[in-house]
Amino acid sequence: MAGADQTERLAAPMFIQTEATPNPATMKFIPGKTVLGEGTAEYRQPAEAALSPLAQRLFAVDGVTGVFLGGDFVSVTKGDGEWQHLKPAVLGAIMDHYMSGAPVITGGDSGDE
Repeated sequence: MAGADQTERLAAPMFIQTEATPNPATMKFIPGKTVLGEGTAEYRQPAEAALSPLAQRLFAVDGVTGVFLGGDFVSVTKGDGEWQHLKPAVLGAIMDHYMSGAPVITGGDSGDE
């Protein structure tokens, strides 16, 4: 059936775990997939995220003020606003990124600030 073929091409749903951090303005998102694998990258403003399609997507969420990428997690820092309003948009941005097939970081060394 054509419908079954189309279903097989769709990516399996992602389950992204979230964890609170000691900083109430920062939340940790664990996508269950490799983020950087090795090393870390920190972006404190959108201009710094030019080489990271994932960080760019996250900065497009109104209220996101910082992104930290680790081996298997993404930490997002918010400015004003409540997590109950920001969390669904951040989860959506992470899912959209992984479904797009885009790399987490493009080009050369990712750790430069």
